[in-house]
Amino acid sequence: MDMKDILQKVASGALRPEEAEALLRKNPADRPYEEMGFAKLDTDRKARSGFAEVVYCQGKSDAFIGQIFKKLYETEGEVFGTRASPHQYELVKKVLPSISYDPISHILKQEKEKDHIGCIAVCTGGTADISVAEEAAQTAEYFGSHVERIYDVGVSGIHRLLSQEERVRKASCVIAVAGMEGALASVIGGLVRNPVIAVPTSVGYGASFHGLSALLTMINSCANGIVTVNIDNGFGAGYVATQINRLAERGKV
Repeated sequence: MDMKDILQKVASGALRPEEAEALLRKNPADRPYEEMGFAKLDTDRKARSGFAEVVYCQGKSDAFIGQIFKKLYETEGEVFGTRASPHQYELVKKVLPSISYDPISHILKQEKEKDHIGCIAVCTGGTADISVAEEAAQTAEYFGSHVERIYDVGVSGIHRLLSQEERVRKASCVIAVAGMEGALASVIGGLVRNPVIAVPTSVGYGASFHGLSALLTMINSCANGIVTVNIDNGFGAGYVATQINRLAERGKV
């Protein structure tokens, strides 16, 4: 059956919506995408995964980026891009005048009003990690999560983290963003009962190897309940944290 046949059967009552969904998932060729010649925008992604497509801006051609943002906005009513430059902001603003740009996180977005559910705590070792932390925090907020920012609580002054322990512990999950040796994730992992998403950053002196030292510390942590994303990958952390947060909130219903 093609998509039209399936929809007709649902309309006539011959097929339950759940059965139709299963059939559509078996026919990937019937799933929509927007053909733009230079790009194939995945307009079905939100229906499949619960998250609409996001634009990774770094490296995008000047000739394409404005068109991509405009088409996604027309499809979803909002649009979100990571790793954008001020130059790309100026280009996109020509087609979406209300688009906003944050020079700290390098996020380019235009979003709908929405409720923000649950709680995700985003913690940093130092202020130099805030750009990555903001990418994580704003990603989670864009996808509908409430975020508590707890910045500059690194292990060199651990009393700062301990003074915020109650806020950290109440979160459905914690994002720990740190460079240097990356010890923050292990310390938080020893304090909380919910998952910790560790984000190594490329902050540090020579032997930090542009974040590799923090990455190795985080994936070798002896604290349980810690998972680690790639170096400087705030977006990935915010995305996974939102998945965890949604599951936690669903369990309260």
